[in-house]
Order: sequence, then structure tokens, then C-alpha cells
Amino acid sequence: MTENITSVGGGGRPDAGVSALKGRTGAGAPAETRGKTTIADGVVAKIAGMAAREVPGIYSLGAGMARAFGAMRERVPGGGGGAVTRGVKVEVGERQAAVDLDVVVEYGVSIVDVAGGVRTNVIGAVERMTGLEVVEVNVAVDDVHLPDDEEEAEPDEGRVR
Repeated sequence: MTENITSVGGGGRPDAGVSALKGRTGAGAPAETRGKTTIADGVVAKIAGMAAREVPGIYSLGAGMARAFGAMRERVPGGGGGAVTRGVKVEVGERQAAVDLDVVVEYGVSIVDVAGGVRTNVIGAVERMTGLEVVEVNVAVDDVHLPDDEEEAEPDEGRVR
């Protein structure tokens, strides 16, 4: 029998970027530990992105250029699939994960409190959903959203109502 382990592909191996949770094997092992579960890096990034967006005071994720290209990509049919992971980078090891986030906060909020809330929410969500230990969550505040910085009206909206 083997004990529960987590392994990650790396380098040029075909399973690169995928976390594999392996359980004990054999007739005496519990049913929930028989077999292997793989978790792709993109899954961890989506979990972290969703958890960060849930924190009050976060306006959006992604650095300036990433947000600009993402906004253009979302207008193209079928091109908005990466919105959840924009501004999120993850590194997944054998049993641990590290997360880097680029965020834009709302004007008037305590950046220290928002960053702490993001760390708490991301660590809780990733550890609960994947079983990986999150060793660090680095938060880079790239911008502050001001109330008068509202986006321009969509160009396809008519001038007359």
C-alpha cells in the first residue's frame, strides 16, 4: 500500500502543470483513496481568482495591459474564457501551491485590510477544494478605481433612446 501523496509534473514531462493526488491502493484501502485525482494548474488559478473577487473592496484583477487586452478579448465572441484567471499566476508543487495576484482596489478601502481578506479567502478556498497547502499569496495592488473612472458607454449603444 502507498500513503496519500500529491505529485506534480514538471519540465518536459507530458503531465506538466497537473497535480496528482494519489491514494492508498489494495483491497483493504478505503474506497475514497483507491485511484488517482489530478488537478491542473488552471483549476487552482480559477479557484484563486474567484475567491479573490469575492472580497469586498476588490474592483478587478489584472495589471493595466492585461485588463485592457482582456476587455478587448471579452468583446470578441468566444474570446472571454480567460477572464477568471486574468491577474492570477499559480505555482503548484508536490504538496503545496503559491499564488500571485494583480488587483485593482476600490478607492477609500484599506488596502492592508483588503489584501489580508484576499489572502484569507484564497488560502481557504484553494486548501479546501484541492487539499494543497498554500504557502504564500502575494498581492500586488496595481491601481485604485476612482468613482468617476466609470467605463465609457459601449459603442454599440445608440445615441438616441
